[in-house]
Amino acid sequence: MDEKKSLEPEILEEAVGIFKILSDPTRVSILYLLKKQELNVGAISEALEMEQSAISHQLQLLRSARLVKSRREGRSVIYSQEDDHVYQILDQVLLHAKEKQIETNSAL
Repeated sequence: MDEKKSLEPEILEEAVGIFKILSDPTRVSILYLLKKQELNVGAISEALEMEQSAISHQLQLLRSARLVKSRREGRSVIYSQEDDHVYQILDQVLLHAKEKQIETNSAL
């Protein structure tokens, strides 16, 4: 793609949609947990101290955005990261936020 041209509307819409998904603290927390390991809804809800129904709703949104994937293991559904692209973005954003917090704390 030529950098001097504007983004194609479909690509722009997809990118904005991903940022909207990432704008929710619960969804970012879920993605952060899934970066380290595969988990079922129960384990995620326990880690985040939230109801399973709320976690299931957020996982459905993350799945439809292709940010997480699921597989069945017996009676359980196991969730994991879909691919590494979004996790690289998430890592960069979290690093930026941590740096800002360190700067703020050292200024005190």
